[in-house]
Amino acid sequence: MLVANRRKIGQGHLAKVTHPALRDAAPSVFWLDRAGFESVRPTLTAEIDCDLLVIGSGYTGLWTALQALERDPGRDVVVIDATTTAYGASGRNGGFCDASLTHGIANGLSHFPQDIETLLQLGRDNLDAMENSLHKYNIDADFERTGQISVANAPWQVESFLEDCEQLVCHGEDAVVLDREQLRNHVVSPQLHGGLLHRSNNALVDPAKLCRGLAEVCEQLGARIFDATRCTGLAVHGTMIYATTEHANVRAGKVVIATNAFPGLIPVIRRRVVPVWDYVLMTEPLSVAHLSAIGWAGREGLSDAANLFHYFRLTSDDRILWGGYDALYYFNDKVDIQRREQCPKTFDLLARQFFATFPQLEGLRFTHRWGGPIATTSRFCATFGTTMQGRVSFAAGYTGLGVGASRFGARVALDLIDQPGSELLKLDFVQNAPIPFPPEPARYLGIQMTRRAIARSDANEGRRGPWLKLLDRFGVGFDS
Repeated sequence: MLVANRRKIGQGHLAKVTHPALRDAAPSVFWLDRAGFESVRPTLTAEIDCDLLVIGSGYTGLWTALQALERDPGRDVVVIDATTTAYGASGRNGGFCDASLTHGIANGLSHFPQDIETLLQLGRDNLDAMENSLHKYNIDADFERTGQISVANAPWQVESFLEDCEQLVCHGEDAVVLDREQLRNHVVSPQLHGGLLHRSNNALVDPAKLCRGLAEVCEQLGARIFDATRCTGLAVHGTMIYATTEHANVRAGKVVIATNAFPGLIPVIRRRVVPVWDYVLMTEPLSVAHLSAIGWAGREGLSDAANLFHYFRLTSDDRILWGGYDALYYFNDKVDIQRREQCPKTFDLLARQFFATFPQLEGLRFTHRWGGPIATTSRFCATFGTTMQGRVSFAAGYTGLGVGASRFGARVALDLIDQPGSELLKLDFVQNAPIPFPPEPARYLGIQMTRRAIARSDANEGRRGPWLKLLDRFGVGFDS
């Protein structure tokens, strides 16, 4: 039943895609639509006790369980999930794995200037530790340190690369600006005018393989993972936290909430985090002729420099993943994946934009189309906190960079309940919360105003109008 539910087409399938290249595209997640991802984990049906309960078996939850067991191999760790491992953003993302914890150096400088060098080093160490864990536990996640290129699809975007590159190099990163001809040595597209090549501290992964591998290692180390076990409430009873589920209770000494974009069990998460829906296409494998036509021998991860941006990459079997641009927020969103994962209008738009970027690939077909939720905060990077006498902690809101940053978020969440004297907890990044989003309907109206203002900025060579300048003044915004 879990597998059927995971792949069930949402209500959006009632509308049809129209682009010819989408005619045979399956309305399912490429990463999950392969053998080996069927769930075999039980549902919790009897009351149990544990030392640590982790709610959510995506990246944050699994990294929490793994690091908790590495710190204390005798710890009794239980992980529960309302659906199954990799069902949410952890199995649906593009697989871009960046070292940044702050959604880039510029954003980090604007919010945490006094801690930026520390945060940059923590991010680099975190990515190295992640790669080391994959090797240590033999997790095959197609991890590649390919570098990334931000590309300009309009001439005005090239100018910003000079300042961005200087900032990266100043902070110890390996980066260089590419003019149009130099970019053609990396990727060929008549629409691209230049690029910023960032060679260091980023990678690509297969997101679902990563999630599956982490889950298997956690179980090998002693964690118990339960699928189809939705937590419906938390309460303190003496020295224990009682977590109620649909079928049984869990008594835990401590709890980490790792639900990210899904509605939080405590109000503070719901105030700080909103779900943004992002949509993705996957092509069929490219032929030798296709690959020759686009270059891309370095296999770098690519994204364009617009505010409404695309991201694209090659997979291990030489498909192109193409996503982004049309990040959507739905009124009072409860993160119903079955309802929201299909958006034909956006898929058609993405297909047209793909062939505008790569006209030499005309005739290529898409095999998969899907969507998923991204958890964003008003400062574009994660938020942390505790509740229930410090026995329950959370980390959420990675704003599109959770593949790497979630491991660090899990580390912070553990320190919050285990090591209150930890140096990590003294960082402004951890101590200071983002400005909360307003309640509905102001939340929806504000986000829609911001999306329209961002689109106008892109159409006006990046000039930011009054609304965006006002948001900039207070250090807040909306992004995926």
